[in-house]
Amino acid sequence: MSDIAPPDKTFPVTWEELHRNAKALAWRLLEAAPFKGIVAVTRGGLLPAARVARELDVRLIDTVCITSYAEFEQGSLTVLKTVPGDGAGWLIVDDLVDTGRTARKVRELLPKAHFATIYAKPAGRPLVDSFITEVSQDTWILFPWDIEPQFIQPIAKRRRD
Repeated sequence: MSDIAPPDKTFPVTWEELHRNAKALAWRLLEAAPFKGIVAVTRGGLLPAARVARELDVRLIDTVCITSYAEFEQGSLTVLKTVPGDGAGWLIVDDLVDTGRTARKVRELLPKAHFATIYAKPAGRPLVDSFITEVSQDTWILFPWDIEPQFIQPIAKRRRD
């Protein structure tokens, strides 16, 4: 168990919201289509990439595998797997762009690809070409694969404690 505490501001995302926002991203990406294929940034980009691929009728999907998070903090950046080429004609999909560290590395690897995320924070937003929802930099997005339903105090009560 880690001593790292979650941030004060959180933005929980349900499975339904994730699917709806991925579909909205696909609608937005129609203007830039067609794409040769999709490169999902693992692990967070896998599910959004699958939904976008379905909506854009893209069958070719590959991955760029990068580790950067440890609990609620970004750790060292490690590229585990990449794809060949410069990204021309390809779509990169990730769940979110946060500080931009991972996005910068992906841009370095595939500079000519179109980069799309569902969520964007201000520090990373300039690095992506398309996104759906912006959240503040100090907000932690709780994706459905990272959470379980549980009781939490109302915001006002948490502020008093």
